[in-house]
Amino acid sequence: MTDTLSDRAKSLRDILERQFEEHTGQLTALTAHAREPNHGGYDPDTLRGLMETARQGIADTAAALRRMAEGSYGSCESCGGEIPVARLEILPWARHCVPCQQRRRV
Repeated sequence: MTDTLSDRAKSLRDILERQFEEHTGQLTALTAHAREPNHGGYDPDTLRGLMETARQGIADTAAALRRMAEGSYGSCESCGGEIPVARLEILPWARHCVPCQQRRRV
């Protein structure tokens, strides 16, 4: 039996909310390190990269939660087709089905 998006929606929402909290916590901690004289032991370039990764994580998860609220979560933004639940379980912030994502990389 294959799970449907509606079967897994609460679980996926919980994952996204947890990821949002984790990324927010990471960015908060990294921002505090950036204000320290020795950058909390981080190389400044590494710190900037980690902060950008955390910001992108926040943006991706917030966008996925917004799509859930709007009812468009799980639909490919390129072709309008359904993004398989298995893909969303691996990448809950996915905006495109695999074929469309592959075309975007070319």
